[in-house]
Amino acid sequence: MEKKFNSLQEFYPYYLSEHQNVISRALHFIGTSCFWILLYGVIMHQQWHFLWYMPVVGYGFAWIGHAFFERNKPATFSYPLYSLCSDFIMYWHILTGQIGEKLEEAKKRYP
Repeated sequence: MEKKFNSLQEFYPYYLSEHQNVISRALHFIGTSCFWILLYGVIMHQQWHFLWYMPVVGYGFAWIGHAFFERNKPATFSYPLYSLCSDFIMYWHILTGQIGEKLEEAKKRYP
């Protein structure tokens, strides 16, 4: 990745361009769902020692998607905070059915 990003708004289309494969996006969605479920469980049951599982679960599914389906390097390594925020945004866009439109917009900027 050569470009320097100065804002999440600028980064997100690039992030989506790195997530074109539907299976990879599904794995991201599963990992992020597990993250939220685990966070809820940890808070509700006050089992704080399980917090360390959250990045393992969340990133584990995503990195499988990148390794086997996208065949690219996760943006997390270069832009960890933007990448994490973008994952949550993509999760919301998948959940609300906006992902198709957002992917098309991203393809125009990053073909």
